Amino acid sequence: MPVCTREELEEMVQRWLQANRDAEKAGDWTKYLGPMYTKDAVYGWNIGPNEEFVANGRQEICDIALGYQMKGFEEWEYPYHDIIIDEKRGTVIGFWKQRAPYKRPDGSYYEIAGIGGSWFEYAGNFQWKWQRDFFDLGNAKAMFFELAGAGLLEPVVKQKIHAQASGKLLPGHRKLRPDLSTREKARNFLAMVRIAMTGK
Repeated sequence: MPVCTREELEEMVQRWLQANRDAEKAGDWTKYLGPMYTKDAVYGWNIGPNEEFVANGRQEICDIALGYQMKGFEEWEYPYHDIIIDEKRGTVIGFWKQRAPYKRPDGSYYEIAGIGGSWFEYAGNFQWKWQRDFFDLGNAKAMFFELAGAGLLEPVVKQKIHAQASGKLLPGHRKLRPDLSTREKARNFLAMVRIAMTGK
């Protein structure tokens, strides 16, 4: 039997999209999106080959994922441009963009290139059971370098970058396995340089 009706899941998606629009307008993600997760919901995303972000439960989602993580991005927009609904499994995949509120000299917006989106599982009662985000990390880093060079990063975002560069894990972040040793990193780097220069 289907987890829910198509109509119910479509209504959930419309409520979610409206809540996102309201959150962007108000610059307050917790107020509008927090109630749309179950108390035991899980929200996460990957941050490279050895790091994950995970918020367990609605309170952590509100405090960390929608609160701390969104500080400095209050004026950004995340418009959805395509959505896939599977009512038999009760899942939704939404594809969105990450657009800064600044324009380049040529008039184009600073926007993270590549594919970005969220994968959700519906829990009923117009709430998500879990959410898993995905985005192009390489393009995200490139755009943050560009924003830094243009002097457009908010102070709180600079503080987060500084903490990460100092080797600190931000709230909700966790390592998947022990970091490589300096020797292993050097070995891997030299191996890649050799391949780039010689093809061997």
